[in-house]
Amino acid sequence: MPVILNLSSGNAEDRKTIESLSEVFRAAGAEADVQRAASGEEVVELARRAASMESDVVAVGGGDGTLSSAASVLAGGPKALGVLPLGTWNHFAKDLDIPLDLAAAARNVLTGRVAMVDVGEINGKVFLNNSSLGLYPRIVRHREEQRQRLGWGKLPALLWATAHALHRHRPLEVVLTLDGHEIRRRTPYVFVGNNAYDMEGFDIGTRDHLDRSELSVYLAHSARPLDLVLLGLRALIGRARKSPMFESLTTRALRIETRRERVPVATDGELTIFETPLVFRVRPKALRVIVPLERNREPRR
Repeated sequence: MPVILNLSSGNAEDRKTIESLSEVFRAAGAEADVQRAASGEEVVELARRAASMESDVVAVGGGDGTLSSAASVLAGGPKALGVLPLGTWNHFAKDLDIPLDLAAAARNVLTGRVAMVDVGEINGKVFLNNSSLGLYPRIVRHREEQRQRLGWGKLPALLWATAHALHRHRPLEVVLTLDGHEIRRRTPYVFVGNNAYDMEGFDIGTRDHLDRSELSVYLAHSARPLDLVLLGLRALIGRARKSPMFESLTTRALRIETRRERVPVATDGELTIFETPLVFRVRPKALRVIVPLERNREPRR
């Protein structure tokens, strides 16, 4: 079975990961053809090669950005994606109840069932979780700057970058077209999710379903740091949707226009510069994914 891993440059921990994965696959009667990738571009190239092999499954290890790179090749095709969560957050794996333990995830690749899930697209680029413009891309940029300059981990760099971005961020002037209607907003961010996100309570940022064939769109109506902090607190206590500062919409296709010809957009945690307008769409049940035989939690909706 082809196994693509997005790891760092050949240190002892990476070698141990490869050896342990190979042992798990071998114990289950399968041979893992492990290939290491160092970038999203290499993931795409290796996924293309793997898609031409006989195996019905292409296993991919990495974070959500790595999985999106592989999904851009596998979506619409007969091969299933086997998820090996190696990222910091692993949102896609969590939302599908895929084990976060690497050995358990590998066994799931071999023993699980195929589920058909939606993927989102922005100007032709596939995303599995979400895309956002405005505040979050600025946070991602500053986070990576701090990690490279100071060698910080992702979480402390994220906290610093969030505080920095809240203090300096300016709102966007956007025109959104969805379901034939045009709306104008002045907002600090536009968040577009592949299916609906739970935006309230301690399960905030999770999804119960990835097969409802819809995009979720979330906006705030104030860019003041204090208002955004208060909105976050309201979300934690389950009252964000009742706030006049928060707006949520659903659609199958979305067009976003701004005054800029090019804008930074964060897609599954990776920063990309896109030409405007931004055209989003959902591709219903376009991706085959290996998930556990039984769901480990009950849907909240």
